[in-house]
Amino acid sequence: MKISALLSRGSAAGELVEAELDDPRSDEVVVRIEAVGVCHTDLLTRRRLGEGPAVLGHEGCGTVAHLGAAVDGLTVGDRVVISFASCGGCAQCRAGFPGYCAWASALNGSGRRLDGSPTIRVRDEPVFGAFFGQSSFATAALTDARSCVPVGDVPPAVAAPLGCGFLTGAGAVLNVLRPRNGDRLLVVGAGGVGAAAALTALSEGVEVVVAEPVEARRALLARCGATAVAALDEPVPPVTHALDTTGRPESIARALTLLQPRGALALVGLGAAEIPLDVRSLMLRGLQVRGCVEGDAVPSVLVPELIRRFRDGRLPLDRLVTTYALADFDRAVADQRDGRTLKPVLLPGT
Repeated sequence: MKISALLSRGSAAGELVEAELDDPRSDEVVVRIEAVGVCHTDLLTRRRLGEGPAVLGHEGCGTVAHLGAAVDGLTVGDRVVISFASCGGCAQCRAGFPGYCAWASALNGSGRRLDGSPTIRVRDEPVFGAFFGQSSFATAALTDARSCVPVGDVPPAVAAPLGCGFLTGAGAVLNVLRPRNGDRLLVVGAGGVGAAAALTALSEGVEVVVAEPVEARRALLARCGATAVAALDEPVPPVTHALDTTGRPESIARALTLLQPRGALALVGLGAAEIPLDVRSLMLRGLQVRGCVEGDAVPSVLVPELIRRFRDGRLPLDRLVTTYALADFDRAVADQRDGRTLKPVLLPGT
């Protein structure tokens, strides 16, 4: 199948090219992409791959165009969100934690199917594809049917980030930290993940404090009901729960000092591999520190719940999104970096 795809090479500007998408196997589907979120992981991977040609994108939303022979539960024309890939059969998948799938690295980051076969070719040459099981910076993506979650008539630009960024933030709140009405949550960093976490906690009746240096992001979340500060060296009340999206050692250490006894901190940001921790303080105050991948979520369960909250007006995710044409990828990234955009979403059809 001929598609248009954004081909990346290191940190250079992406190039829209004609590409050949492989035919779907029995358990795969082709999704015509209507919207795809831009995530920090796309940028990190682009740098990691160096000059190797790649089609990235892992927050795709669109309509099912072709079905493999063994696919059931989906029909052509269904609008779906494509989430991360998992095998479905390992111990973690069977236990309901597909984010920790035994094959997660190979399925999501190898650039190929699990058997090593490519899914995208440019000028008859295989390129890095199958990113998070999809590579959706394109007009169509090939993916495993089990990664697709039907979303009905939700606007594609709102639904797309539910595949990863919004899913991670919301899941960290609902599945890992689980604050209750009357608790106070600190969110460090209000990009797409942190902002989604803050809105989700507010929908639970939880008091939210957001630490974010970008004034426009602080203002937006303040209008949604959060207390917003520019930095953690400002006065911040003690909190029962904290979520760090930055991966910065100084932010993690400061968040721990703000936790009340028996408080919990969840980590979702990739940063320094090692940081100093006051283990005595952790023990004496009964604190918990938890890593969290993809919000500890089963996408087919959490995505419909978040959509229900959006439709009910409790989770205004549309306020976080700014849309761009696929060809404007570099402008979208620059706007996000400069604070003009919180969550950029690309529209391949424009």
